[in-house]
Amino acid sequence: MDRLLEIAGTIADTEVTAYLLRQDFVLYGLVAIALLGLLAGAIGPFIVMRQMSFSVHGASELALTGAAAALLFGLNLGLGAILGSVVAALIFGLMGARASQRDSSIGVVMAFGLGMAVLFIHLYPGRSGTSFSLLTGQIVGVSEHGVVQMAVVAAIICVTLIALYRPLVFSSADPEVAEARGVPVRAINLIFAVLVGLAAAQAVQVVGALLVLSLLITPAAAAA
Repeated sequence: MDRLLEIAGTIADTEVTAYLLRQDFVLYGLVAIALLGLLAGAIGPFIVMRQMSFSVHGASELALTGAAAALLFGLNLGLGAILGSVVAALIFGLMGARASQRDSSIGVVMAFGLGMAVLFIHLYPGRSGTSFSLLTGQIVGVSEHGVVQMAVVAAIICVTLIALYRPLVFSSADPEVAEARGVPVRAINLIFAVLVGLAAAQAVQVVGALLVLSLLITPAAAAA
C-alpha cells in the first residue's frame, strides 16, 4: 500500500512539473536564469581579476535607482535599470585607478544612489510589492519582452568579451605593462565598466539588487 501511495505521489509530481513547464512564465524564468548564468560565467572572472567586486555592488544599487525612477515616472523598468547601472559603471570607470580611491568614491556614489532609490520607491503610488521586487527580484515576473531584452544584452556582452579577450586579459593581469606595450587600457576599462553595468542591470530584474553581488562574484571567486 505504501508503495502504491509512493508511485501515485511520483506520478502526481510529474504531472505538476509537466503542467508548470507548459506555462509561459515558467519558461521565461528558466530562460532568464540560463542567460544570467551565462553572463555570470563570462564576466565574473574578469571582475574578480580586476578587483571590481565593490563596483558590481555599486552598479546594482544604481540600477535599482534607475529602475525606481522609471517605476515612478511610468517608464520601462528594464531600460531604467540599464541606464542607471551603465551611468554608475561609467562613473566608477572614470574614477581613480587606485583601489582605495575607487572604493571610497564608489561608497559615496552608492550611498547617494541608494537614498534616491528609497525616495523614488516611497513616492511611488502603486503597489508596494512592485517596489519591493526591485530589491529581491521577481523571477516569475519576467515577460517575453524582458527575455528578449536580456538575450540581446547577453549577446552584446559575450561578443564584446570575445572581441576584446586578449587585450582585456593582458590589461587585467598587468595594466602597467599592458599600457607600456600600447594597449588602450583606459578605453578597455571604460568598455568593461559598461559591460559590468549591463550585466548588473539584467541581474537586478531577476535576483534583485541585494543578490547581484553573490551571482556575479561568488562563483568566480570560488573558481579563482
